[in-house]
Amino acid sequence: METLANLESFVRSAEAQSFSGAARRLGLTPAGVSRNVAKLESNLGVRLFQRSTRKLSLTEAGERFLEGISGGLESIQTAITEVGRASDEPSGTLRVTMPPGFGSDYVLPLLPGFLKQYPKVLSDWHLENRRVDLISEGFDVAIGGGFELSPGVVARELARIHVVAVASPAYLKGKAEPRDPSELEYWDWIGMRSIQLGRIRSRYLRNKPGRQVKFETTPRIAFNDPEAVARAVAMGLGVTLMAMPHAAPLLKTGAIKRVLPNWYWDDGPISMYYSGQKKHLPAKTRVFIDYVTSQFKEKRIAEFLLADR
Repeated sequence: METLANLESFVRSAEAQSFSGAARRLGLTPAGVSRNVAKLESNLGVRLFQRSTRKLSLTEAGERFLEGISGGLESIQTAITEVGRASDEPSGTLRVTMPPGFGSDYVLPLLPGFLKQYPKVLSDWHLENRRVDLISEGFDVAIGGGFELSPGVVARELARIHVVAVASPAYLKGKAEPRDPSELEYWDWIGMRSIQLGRIRSRYLRNKPGRQVKFETTPRIAFNDPEAVARAVAMGLGVTLMAMPHAAPLLKTGAIKRVLPNWYWDDGPISMYYSGQKKHLPAKTRVFIDYVTSQFKEKRIAEFLLADR
């Protein structure tokens, strides 16, 4: 397969009847154009130009070859231009998946600014509590935690997931403030059932000196939805270990309070996952990743979700 550079050097040299004229049009040196044409002639095994000190003239084989490829070369160049233009301008449908609570509280508020800046991008968001197969299900970006980095999938961290012990002021009323996690053993526990495995999730807490405690208390109530857990705690039904993305808004309003404020658990990152290297992504995906990352930094959302700030 002949290279496009060699073919274009030949066509433009034929049109200009000189290597220097073709070089000016192509942004190359005359010597570079001459080398491309010579390589093309060598590969084809025929002479395409008669060379003189004044100008180039096509040989009979050169005339036939020019007639055969001219239209095809223009079509190829048009296609390359259109593809380049499409890759530079963010447009098309952007399919994103994320957990409902996190998406609604922290990502959805960023959407108006994104749509204003990139009006040709159509947003198709799926808010669901499951780990999708990014590639096979056709998503451009997945936001969440604990995804497996399968071949070709890249992660970009947005924030850390800190887990804290919380209960409502009404539930805490009349109770002595606990100093150690063991004192919570006989409190009413609200459990979170794993969406993937169906089992009650084991939870941990750690203090600054590094002591770690595992909670395996049988819950009085269990849910398979973190939003339901948050509501149950706010209603005063018991104590639970809750991720800060769910707890932070309720802590801010005073609907719930931290128990054992010197203890928390780092459950890993919440990240954006996407397929392939960032520089090769479609423009719509690339600008979304950059926009969300910059907004998280500008609005200090990751700091807001820290338990040790």
